[in-house]
Amino acid sequence: MMLHAPGRLVATFLLASGCVAYADTTVTTFEGGADDGWIGPNGDDGFGGGTWVVPTGGNPTGNMRTVFNDFGIPYINVSNSAFLGDYTTASSITISIDLKVENLRFFGTNVSRPWVLELRDVDGATGGYPWNSVWFKFAQISQATHGDWTTFSVTFDPSSTSLPAGWRGTGAEDPVTYEPMLPPGVAFRDVLVGVDAIAFTTLEPGMFFGFTDHSFRIDNITITREMAPPGDLNRDGLVNGLDLTILLAAWGPCGAPCAADIDADGAVGGLDLTALLASWS
Repeated sequence: MMLHAPGRLVATFLLASGCVAYADTTVTTFEGGADDGWIGPNGDDGFGGGTWVVPTGGNPTGNMRTVFNDFGIPYINVSNSAFLGDYTTASSITISIDLKVENLRFFGTNVSRPWVLELRDVDGATGGYPWNSVWFKFAQISQATHGDWTTFSVTFDPSSTSLPAGWRGTGAEDPVTYEPMLPPGVAFRDVLVGVDAIAFTTLEPGMFFGFTDHSFRIDNITITREMAPPGDLNRDGLVNGLDLTILLAAWGPCGAPCAADIDADGAVGGLDLTALLASWS
């Protein structure tokens, strides 16, 4: 269920044999001038161009518009908790954005650029890098191919230890290819436990572009967190004997991360068993 309203939180409940799941959806529509924490590129004293929330020309009305000359442009949020924090509490995450490319030129020639979603963990950064991140390239965009409003969307399991298809990482450098990679020992889910910033950008990690004229509009930035029912420890949509087996195997003190510690008190015990049985399907 999607509701286009600025910063609006929508809860959708799915009931099946006593097993309760729900989805939290937040949408930024830029109506009424609200930016919901989203920041686009702005030049000092007007140099390079700027970014504004405008009331018309969006999908359908309010939107964020950027006219800027630089190597690339990012739209970043570091303050809206709906788009940040621990993604791994959800069984599935969907992130989407509407984009319209009005102009994308390099010295007067129409060009294409990557369109990337990047999720950053600043606290876990090491080795002089500003952050660890995981990123997904939606597409190669241009005015010719994306001159009309286009919705870009990706759905993923935030608890995956390996990088899902299409995802890559940053925070270290491959010693052979020199391409960006996650630091050794850092998994996909390790970044998503604490997302400090979310960015939509034409700045693909490991790539470099010359100064380019950009005129972009963005709208309807959406995050949906599908929340598994309490007790669905293996996240298969059911609470049954498989989940009970996992809980009993973890009985006793259980340090984070510990899916069987449903009440998050640091141990798996009777209260967790009660919660599991209450969601039995």
